[in-house]
Amino acid sequence: MSKSMLLEKIEECREEMITLSSTHALTSEAVVLSSMKLDKLINEYQNYVQ
Repeated sequence: MSKSMLLEKIEECREEMITLSSTHALTSEAVVLSSMKLDKLINEYQNYVQ
């Protein structure tokens, strides 16, 4: 996956998590799963740029 595509996916996931957190508790399964997905994408990006 390209660097720009990873950045795009990170931004989409971040927006999704913010939206979910406005309608669910921060500890809800939906928010936690979204956060884990975002963490994974950020880790991929960090490995890509190193």
